[in-house]
Amino acid sequence: MPLPNLLRPLILLLLLIVAPLAGAGNDGNRYPLALVHGFMGWGRDELLGFKYWGGFGDVQETLNRNGYRAYTGVVGPFASNWDRACELYAQLKGGTVDYGQAHAAAHGHARYGRTFPGLYPDWGTLDERGQLRKVHLIGHSQGGQTVRVLTTLLEQGDPAEIAATPTAERSSLFGGGQPWVHSVTTLATPHDGTSLATGIDQLLPFARATLLGLAAITGIQPDQLPYDFKLEQWGLRRAPDESFTAYLSRVERSPIWRSRDISAWDLSPDGAQELNRRFPAQPDVYYFSWAAAATTPFGPSGHQLPLPTMLPQLWGTALFIGAYRRDEPGRVVIDATWWENDGVVNTRSMAGPTLDTRSMAGPTLDSPDRKVVPASPPQPGVWNDRGVLAGWDHLDIVGIGTIRDINGWYLRLAKSLAELPP
Repeated sequence: MPLPNLLRPLILLLLLIVAPLAGAGNDGNRYPLALVHGFMGWGRDELLGFKYWGGFGDVQETLNRNGYRAYTGVVGPFASNWDRACELYAQLKGGTVDYGQAHAAAHGHARYGRTFPGLYPDWGTLDERGQLRKVHLIGHSQGGQTVRVLTTLLEQGDPAEIAATPTAERSSLFGGGQPWVHSVTTLATPHDGTSLATGIDQLLPFARATLLGLAAITGIQPDQLPYDFKLEQWGLRRAPDESFTAYLSRVERSPIWRSRDISAWDLSPDGAQELNRRFPAQPDVYYFSWAAAATTPFGPSGHQLPLPTMLPQLWGTALFIGAYRRDEPGRVVIDATWWENDGVVNTRSMAGPTLDTRSMAGPTLDSPDRKVVPASPPQPGVWNDRGVLAGWDHLDIVGIGTIRDINGWYLRLAKSLAELPP
């Protein structure tokens, strides 16, 4: 048989094998992106349009204009990660926030919250090709903890809520069996907590200074700051004639700060350790972490000082984190390895959850228990460490007070997520 006649059926067979694989790779991952803010974050209609994701720019719309569907989730800026995950679920899928009957009773706040029409109501349904509609979750700072909690709840549910609530009355979030998240990306997230949250005495002054600093950046009078704490479940709704500073003072005096159902606990190393144990990585989800660092060691002590490029509003907290130690019985040990930071979060905390229940200091960086791996090629079910953005402070990565090309950075991130196998 002539050679061309012999090659023709072989080529045809190769095309039949390769074509479906190519089609699946190109068409299988069209999942949208959901951006989730961190501690003290705000929505697109707050701060007179000054964006959490982009500052005077707009990361969401940049992504949309370039062919990536993107949504911005808005959750309680001071709430616990459990409450924030419940709010994010309702906001994306649509419906009334259900914090869970067992959870609300245990922590003494209302069970139900706001009602949302749904940014992505088709989430979790089958598309025209019979494939499950999933989402890529991207969280900055505490938002990274929040999306981890949501992902685990969707897949595993919660035994306490299942036991406490009849199926017909229970939110579908708590039933488990919903593999609706394709990837989780965390940006400067305190997976192991931040030294800044070792006590309320550090966290609340930082919150006040930062919020009033944002008012100065945006040119808004502090008393007129259009900012919503979203703490209705705790009965902390802002009165129509109440100034922002009066409202902030009322929130600061609230007993919720002595609760463990609040951001102050989840952001602390001890609270983060508990969170890590309760909400592990899911085997079929891709996890990516990006760290940031904007300090440098100085002198014999090795204390970390802020780089000149760091936003001045973060210098005070950078100095505190850069020299803070703690070695107390029954609490996470904080030593010199925690000093490098981005002005808000310890850099060593950003690669992924490392604290476990066997050692209060957590596994060593080279321990196989760390489950943080280099990010090439990406692996599901473990933390793919994308490395440290050297010289970037905590707000650079969301485009606030920076001259960096944030739009280009997010477009590259979106492209890498779209290229993940379905």
